[in-house]
Formats: sequence, structure tokens, C-alpha cells
Amino acid sequence: MKIGIRSEDKSPWEKRSPLIPQDIQALWAQGISVVVQASTHRVFSDDDFRSAGVPVQASLKDCNIIIGIKEIPKDMLEFRKIYLFFAHVIKGQPYNMPMLKRMMELETTLLDYERIVDGNNRRLIFFGRHAGMAGMINSLWALGRRLEEENIENPFSTLRQARNYSTLEEACQELRRVAEVIRTRGIPEILNPLVVGFTGYGNVSQGAQDIFDILPFRSIEPDALEGRTLNDTASRHVLYKVVFQEKHMVQSIDGSQLFDLKEYYSEGVKKYRSQFYRHLPRLTVLVNGIYWDARYPRLMTHEDCRNLWKGTVPPKLKVIGDITCDPEGSIECTIESTSPDDPVYVYDPRNGTISHGFKGWGPLVMAVDILPTEIPYESSCYFSSVLRTFIPLIAAVKYEDDFARLTMIPELKGAMILHRGTLTPDYRYLQKHL
Repeated sequence: MKIGIRSEDKSPWEKRSPLIPQDIQALWAQGISVVVQASTHRVFSDDDFRSAGVPVQASLKDCNIIIGIKEIPKDMLEFRKIYLFFAHVIKGQPYNMPMLKRMMELETTLLDYERIVDGNNRRLIFFGRHAGMAGMINSLWALGRRLEEENIENPFSTLRQARNYSTLEEACQELRRVAEVIRTRGIPEILNPLVVGFTGYGNVSQGAQDIFDILPFRSIEPDALEGRTLNDTASRHVLYKVVFQEKHMVQSIDGSQLFDLKEYYSEGVKKYRSQFYRHLPRLTVLVNGIYWDARYPRLMTHEDCRNLWKGTVPPKLKVIGDITCDPEGSIECTIESTSPDDPVYVYDPRNGTISHGFKGWGPLVMAVDILPTEIPYESSCYFSSVLRTFIPLIAAVKYEDDFARLTMIPELKGAMILHRGTLTPDYRYLQKHL
């Protein structure tokens, strides 16, 4: 088996590499042939790979296994190749069904990073933590810019977008300077208490919290947002951090006070509805890091947004950092995803329209859908360190065998969406979406 690392072409901003030079060098030492497609925009240059003894070539036509990050244009797919990338098809996403159909016609095999999971359905290969880190930097930067638009002097105005720092450490150093300003001078009284809410507690949320925790903060429980207790005792020299779990975000439809996590994930909207709207008036920044699909209630609907902005004075909520970026998903006013060069827009709840930039009536939404590429070096290094352990196992599979007879570890076999053009048993439900 010869493995090729493709040059990403879905977005001109994509700079990540699924494997870095040192890890490919180590794979060669194990006797595994890995080459890299030439690229002008990858965070590791072609010369970086050559210096590590990794061949760089224009085409990957001679490779059996092709590894990427983002989806591959359907006209670039090849007959009977084995592909590994984030396919974004398991929800039946309409925009990727033509790609999946073409892969079936070409009798390809598809392994999806998203479905390489352990026995508890937890992802084993992911960029989630780095998405959270870049998303938090961007959300704080967006807060500074939004407050400037409102003529509110604030300590966040010195921050830059994540992609404008040369390294993640440079961004962290700037945040440490902001932290010192907050400790010594405080935030404007008009912003006090400044509350940042995080939904979820997985890799995305943890990454965002790792960045936020550089700043001086106090953790509070969601219940502490109720009433005026926090407003009466708040300090201008710290920020307030609140993490919402499922039990804080939804309630039973039948009015029961009991919350059953297992029941929630099995029954979803059949038995639960959102109660998150009651927290929204007390948040300054909302950082969304949860998995969502149509089985579950939305956290923030268009109606919630209209109610929050129905008066003549804007509410506390300034910025929504929607890191999970499901358009019209858990945060319904995330109308569309954005790109690093145009990362934010204001959603106008009066008419449901958006205006790109920082001005407007309504929440400022940061919805970049390729956030890890804004810190490409660090995210590539981490991803590669995990992926390299799977490469020998992927290369050793006899893909010509029938699916039932394939000898693979369950984590990889469960991630195989297509085998030689046929939907595997766990993914036959996708036929209805095709």
C-alpha cells in the first residue's frame, strides 16, 4: 500500500496537514510508504517534508490510500481508491450527498475520522479542542470589536483574530496581558458582571475553557445567574464563567423535575424541550460547543432572539461564539457559516437577516467552520500524533475481502462508511438521503 497526503482544496484558508513531516518520517522507518502532494498553502512547506525524507509529488494517482482533512471534490475522486477524511455525511448532509453518490459509483472505500470512536462512542481522532481554542480567541476578539462599535472602552480591544497570531503561544501571551489589565484596572462598570457561558463539556468546550481560563475568573453554577445576587456582589476585576450541562439546558415536557441523561439522548425532543432561554439575558458571551442534530431541542431559537431584543435597549448578550457551527441548528440565529477572512455577522431578529461585520441590531455571531486552521501548526501536530498510530493498521487491511471478512480493529471497521462502493451495514440508512 502506498499512502498519499493530499493538498487541501476545499477552502483557500485550509493550512492543516493530517500528518506532519516527523510523523511521516517515523512511518517510513516502519516500512510504510507515505508521500505528500505538493502544496503552496500548507503550514508545513514542501521543503519541510523533503528535509524529513518524505517524497513530494504533484499527483497522487499512484497511491492506494488517500488521506485528507476536508471533503474531496467529486470530480477529483478516483476508481477504487481508499479515502480517509472528514466526510460530513453521517447526518445525511444534503451538500455532500453528490460526493457520496460519486464515491459509490467509483467503488471507493471511505473511512470517516468522525466515526473512529471507542466503545463509549467518544471520538479518538479530532480537532475539537483546537477548534475550541481558536473559537475562544476569536470570540474575545469579536467582543472587543463589538464593544468598540458601542463606544465602550474595554480590555479586549487589543486582541487579534486567531489567524493573525504567528503561534498559539503568541495569542496566549496577549491574553495574559489582557488578564493583567482586568486584574488592575477592571472592566467598565457598564459590563459588570461580565458572564461567559459555555455549553457542553467535551473537547470543544474544554479547548475554549483552556483559553478563557488564562483570564481572571470565578466559576459559578447556572442557578447563580437567577435573581440579582450576582449583580449585587460582582467584582469588576474578574470575569464569570458558567458551564451548562444538558440538565441545565433542557427540561422534561411533562413538567417532571427529574432529568435522565440516557433518556434525553435516546428520546430527545419527544420528551424534552429547551429551557436555555431563561439564561440568555444574563450572559455577555455565549460559547457553543455541543453536538446537535434534529433529534434534540434547539438551545436558542429565532423566537428567543426576538424576545431578547424586543425592547429599545439592547440586552447584555453581545457575542455568540458558535464553535460547533451548525447553520440554523442548536443556535438558530447562526444562519450561515463564515470563513476566516469574513468571520462575523450581526443577526437582526426583527427580520431574520444578517449583516456582515460588527454593526447592527442583534447578537454578533462568530461562526467560522474551519477554526482549527486558524492555529494550523498546533492543531496539525496534535492530530498527526494520534493519526500516525492508526496508519499501520489502515495500511495492513486487505480491502479486497468482503466487508464481513475484513480483519480490522472495531474502531476502524466502525468508521468504514463505504466498502468498495457499498454502504456498510451501520450506514445503510444513508440510502434514503441519496
